[in-house]
Amino acid sequence: MNQLLAAWQGTVTPEMEQVAREEGRPVEQILQGVAAGSIVIPVNLRRRENRKAVGIGAGLRTKVNANIGTSPHQTALDDHLAKLRAALDAGADAVMDLSTGGDLDRYRREVLAGCPVPVGTVPIYQAAVEARERHGTIVKMTVDEMFAVVERQARDGVDFFTIHAGVTLASLARLRKQGRVTDIISRGGSFLTGWMLHNGQENPFYEHFDRLLEICLAHDVTLSLGDGMRPGCTADATDRTQVEELLILGELVDRCRETGVQVFVEGPGHVPLDQVIMNVQLQKRVCRGAPFYVLGPLVTDVAPGYDHITAAIGGAVAAMAGADFLCYVTPAEHLGLPTVEDVREGVMATRVAGHAADLVKNVPGARDWDAEMSRARKSLDWERQLELAIDPEKARRYYEERNPGQKVAGCTMCGEYCAMKLVGEYLGGVDRRSC
Repeated sequence: MNQLLAAWQGTVTPEMEQVAREEGRPVEQILQGVAAGSIVIPVNLRRRENRKAVGIGAGLRTKVNANIGTSPHQTALDDHLAKLRAALDAGADAVMDLSTGGDLDRYRREVLAGCPVPVGTVPIYQAAVEARERHGTIVKMTVDEMFAVVERQARDGVDFFTIHAGVTLASLARLRKQGRVTDIISRGGSFLTGWMLHNGQENPFYEHFDRLLEICLAHDVTLSLGDGMRPGCTADATDRTQVEELLILGELVDRCRETGVQVFVEGPGHVPLDQVIMNVQLQKRVCRGAPFYVLGPLVTDVAPGYDHITAAIGGAVAAMAGADFLCYVTPAEHLGLPTVEDVREGVMATRVAGHAADLVKNVPGARDWDAEMSRARKSLDWERQLELAIDPEKARRYYEERNPGQKVAGCTMCGEYCAMKLVGEYLGGVDRRSC
């Protein structure tokens, strides 16, 4: 049974029970959150066995998504799956396959087979690739071809779809009047914009939204309402175009819930630090508490090579304000496809951001983790510190490389002048057995 329909009937599903255990929350709270739409559990009916149910939404740990994917110039399946493994090993809570090169059906099915956490896609990507192969141009794809890809991916077991249904003829008119530095930077949004302008027709995913809902309901695919008008630079943040699309998405949230389709909403993008909290509050108000999924947001435009940091800064503030799901950004953002190491760095940076917010949101276990690390530092228990690190592998590598062949009896930086060691000698706070 679909998660939302089950929740309306007061039925606790195995996935709700699993989320409750993972989150340390009463199962009744998960049931109520799913029923209200403030929590989603993306789980395609075809993937309900031997997989991890992940809850996204109010009162839960901030979740992290990792994007992977091929391009027309980088199509190696082995590399694609290596990035999937890196994302999972680093602790990603969900993965999106954004491939545009190679055998897209095969690649997606390989990801689904090897990924125990929710898998998302952007179906318009594959529809556009196939349209170019079939018609020679994206703008000649038919409405039926778009929905055929949606249905095929749903049958394969995809757990959530990003659909840019808020890019409408009205919002394009608003874009023209607004004027922007970077116009549209969403790939899916740009595909649909080109199609709409060439054909003089409304966005099929908006015009035929009920058709989309039927497919999602039949397979229990969660809809991620994409922000095709998200700002591509801080100068474009929170403008009329972005807000226009958000208002449309808020209305579509209502239609999803009326039908029994789980839904969350995607958000910006590039946003100055002083606008991040307001953007989250606006989304939560307009979209009636639907879970919020943000890309970063990136709080400055000038840090290529370090955009995992600019995104982590924005992500921490957004999650603190109520964002539920952070899409990672890697050091390669704006520069090229990420490597395996870039994927790992992106996931870790975003997990740090999410955990920083969870401390503020009093997520069960978040403060306990920090407190245990603090006690290990106080007692100079290096082994326990390494075990508790968010990235134990990197922490251990640094520790062993910087302290070759020796067991540290104090601070790794201060040596014999270690503050905690010196004070501990007088206050009795250091367990010398760990030194």
